[in-house]
Amino acid sequence: MKTILNRYFRWFLPEVTLPQSLLLLLLRLYWGWAFFLTGKGKLANLQMPTEFFQSLRIPFPHEQAILAGTTECFGGLLLLAGLFGRLISIPLAILLTVAYLTADLDKVKMILSDPDKFLAADEFLFLFVVVLVLTFGPGKFSIDWLIKRKVTPTQSISV
Repeated sequence: MKTILNRYFRWFLPEVTLPQSLLLLLLRLYWGWAFFLTGKGKLANLQMPTEFFQSLRIPFPHEQAILAGTTECFGGLLLLAGLFGRLISIPLAILLTVAYLTADLDKVKMILSDPDKFLAADEFLFLFVVVLVLTFGPGKFSIDWLIKRKVTPTQSISV
């Protein structure tokens, strides 16, 4: 069991510097909370996202609203805590990519001709943060890093 955890943490939590960890902490706290509030809002009033998804002709709009809200709500909490940061970044990135391609397809098509519209889309900053966490991990100020310290040999952890 410990070998599996060692492999997991070696891949999902590479070494990062203190400035990187501070930046990742700030990003995770702000955007994790934003994801949580967005997902909570969807789950609290499922009729609104369901109707919006129907207008976009997304199949199974009610179920998709539940899935999106749950992913954002619980994914935001995990991101906020830095628990399974890289793993939760994958479904969040998929969710945001689908949102871009369905709700803001016109902005995606203008990525080269008018990049400001692409960058101004609501999904962009969320997606940008998720890609950063997916790329660099949650950083040293995370539950993942604390667990890594417990399960990996001490010589492999640098400060």
